[in-house]
Amino acid sequence: METNYCIPFFTILIQLMSTVNSQLNCPATDPAINYRPVIGIVSHPGDGASGRLNSSSDVSYIAASYVKFAEMGGARVIPIIYTDPPEIINQKLNLVNGIIFTGGRTKKGPYFEVVKGIFEKVLEKNDAGEHFPLLAICLGFELITMIISKDNNILEEFSASHQASTVQFVENIKLEGTVFGRFPPALLEKMTTHCLVMQNHRFGISPEGLQANKDLCSFFRILTTSVDKENKVYVSSMQAQRYPVTALQWHPEKAVFEWGSSQIPHTEDAIQVTQNVANYFVSEARKSPNKPATNKLLDNLIYNYSPSYAGKVRGSFEEVYLFTPRPTLSSL
Repeated sequence: METNYCIPFFTILIQLMSTVNSQLNCPATDPAINYRPVIGIVSHPGDGASGRLNSSSDVSYIAASYVKFAEMGGARVIPIIYTDPPEIINQKLNLVNGIIFTGGRTKKGPYFEVVKGIFEKVLEKNDAGEHFPLLAICLGFELITMIISKDNNILEEFSASHQASTVQFVENIKLEGTVFGRFPPALLEKMTTHCLVMQNHRFGISPEGLQANKDLCSFFRILTTSVDKENKVYVSSMQAQRYPVTALQWHPEKAVFEWGSSQIPHTEDAIQVTQNVANYFVSEARKSPNKPATNKLLDNLIYNYSPSYAGKVRGSFEEVYLFTPRPTLSSL
């Protein structure tokens, strides 16, 4: 007769595991933290592929890399479609815990006015006591510079298209509480000597230009500068002094999710920079107490849309979400 020695062993193992599990005390979650944050990302005019995906004059897009960037920090995304009626945009702002202004080109017209209105709402929410962060990337950096300065001609020209670069931290700057506050010291050091961030812009602002505008210098503090191809220095990172508003002239999302340019850094260090920025921004969104009804969220999440493969048609991005004015999916 064959004896099965495995049965007693597994019986003892299961009993042991049950005893261990009964002794575990998992700490309670912090009720002040929102563990299910949602980020609103504002769409940009065009299709992200020079009309090769959709040439309609009223189409807008969000590069999928921005969506994935928010998701890698632990958040979900609702698209804020800039062509939607103002009441829909305002209702969507009440569903999210933070906003991303993306890169792009458009600096005027309806898009500028929508971004300006959303920026004002961000400040209003914070002034009313709701922690509501904003991350402005590249064009977003430029737009809020124009908005805060009240000068649509304040931007200067730089030669920083398709350029990986270092960043130089302002001397004696305190990084605690900023986007760089939780970066490992070794990674911060590498950012000053290795080209770990992707720049892709023709406009920006010099440290002197920022300091010369009283509205800008009272709103922001400069964290880092960078140098363009002609050795001109520009502000590459800045943080609001009173609000959870971070502005990056560089693109943290590209290192992980975009492959169209050979200049995009894809090293492990560059990936860590992206991850740390995503972690920071979403951690700020977790401070938002806003927890709308689940059905409202589900009807408006980015999952209701499918991305298009733009890289295959030589678009600026690997994937984009396209939006055209139509009856909204929302049940707002």
